[in-house]
Amino acid sequence: MTGYDVVIAGGGHNGLVAAAYLAKAGRSVLLLERRAELGGAAVSFRAFEGVDVRLSRYSYLVSLLPRRIVTELGLAVDLRRRRMSSYTPVGAGGLLVDTGDTARTAASFAAITGGDADFEAWQRFYEMTGRVAERTFDTLTEPLPSKDELRARVADDQAWSALFERPLAETLETTFTDDTVRGVVLTDALIGTFAAAEDPLLRQNRCLLYHVIGNGTGDWDVPVGGMGAVTGALADAARAAGAELLADAEVLGIQPDGEVRYRHGDAEHVVRGGHVLANLAAPTLARLLGEQPPREAPEGAQLKVNMVLTRLPRLRDGGVAAHEAFGGTFHVNEDYRQLAAAHAEAASGKIPALPPCEIYCHSLTDPSILGSAERAAGAQTLTLFGLHMPARLFREDNDAAREAALTATLASLNSVLAEPIEDCLWRDADGRPCVEAKTPLDLEAELGLPGGHIFHRDLSWPYATEGTGRWGVETAHERILLCGAGAVRGGGVSGIPGHNAAMAVLGR
Repeated sequence: MTGYDVVIAGGGHNGLVAAAYLAKAGRSVLLLERRAELGGAAVSFRAFEGVDVRLSRYSYLVSLLPRRIVTELGLAVDLRRRRMSSYTPVGAGGLLVDTGDTARTAASFAAITGGDADFEAWQRFYEMTGRVAERTFDTLTEPLPSKDELRARVADDQAWSALFERPLAETLETTFTDDTVRGVVLTDALIGTFAAAEDPLLRQNRCLLYHVIGNGTGDWDVPVGGMGAVTGALADAARAAGAELLADAEVLGIQPDGEVRYRHGDAEHVVRGGHVLANLAAPTLARLLGEQPPREAPEGAQLKVNMVLTRLPRLRDGGVAAHEAFGGTFHVNEDYRQLAAAHAEAASGKIPALPPCEIYCHSLTDPSILGSAERAAGAQTLTLFGLHMPARLFREDNDAAREAALTATLASLNSVLAEPIEDCLWRDADGRPCVEAKTPLDLEAELGLPGGHIFHRDLSWPYATEGTGRWGVETAHERILLCGAGAVRGGGVSGIPGHNAAMAVLGR
């Protein structure tokens, strides 16, 4: 039986981070990936026949990847900042948040809200989250602090209460008066998270926390070359350090003693690792160990839509250029009441009548993802992330529900535009419009994400609780560690669980 110091099950970005760190430290490493391509959800695809556009098909932006990981692994990645934070259509106008022009942003708030109070509250709120980010982000790549240690590090009782203790609804309703403003803040608490603003479990608070602390600033950046450029750089770093990376290698079973059985091609193989790192969701790891899965099954809650356009659509707002409105996050029917109504409809088993969603145009920031002909013709990409689309809505008939959800979502988008988005879609080599939708069940089938949950399970607080271990990657078996999004402090394209699992193996 072949032996390695470490065998890694799953070749997503966290597995690649762990492989690179461990190989650089002199450990022998074998990484096994079920799919024919490394990268997991952080990959780039030419999704439409005859169209040379590399879409970030699943994950799409980067905030949580620590600069220390980029530096320590020598990654050749270019993460580009977007000047426009967001634009939210409202009637014939809209709310523009321009990070390069405070006066313009203030004027936009005044036009939508009727005064200065909400903009001033907005500034105070994000100054508060900025302080929390500065004081907490570095702890994500350190051994887990206790709750009291993290609270002492935050050193702000008001911020701690708002983010860690009280349902977000209380903070939003006492801080802001306008539902559009409340909704823009709330959307960051609902990405991949099916929860109401008043959820007593505070899942929405945990999601917001991870969205505002990335690299101490909370900024969300566009990876030049698409998500595949990030995982490509990680794979290059791991190989250069001596790790063996094997794609088209499906793990069939894992034993607590470190034995791993996998299929590659037509043959089955068995290897043994001093440690096994599972870049897998907890239910998948339990199945491979022959154990009972966790009691609470993960459930994803999003519709991902990818589009290629001949041009950006026209807006109803004559005061904002299309490249500005789509240069950041473009919010669609995501005000506070609309989000609550959509959650209630989905919770009752219905696709929301007016699905809330947000849009990102990567090609405005990174035109390198466009082929030369497409770029010359003025093509643009749109990535749409639909909220409150839990997996339960698609279980009975995924194909029919996908079509219904896509139709409703595009209608929702059209309700805030000056023309139908369908009039702007590029056509592929067969004349079909360049639009594809991915439900939670599609992510389950294509990426092996149970329930299509993009974080593997509900996000955790970034501090130690009973049974979390020193690094938050430990399992009931000494040799087996989690290194994926389901680890404590996992979620998003961060590499943090991969780094932390590597540190646990190295005894740091």
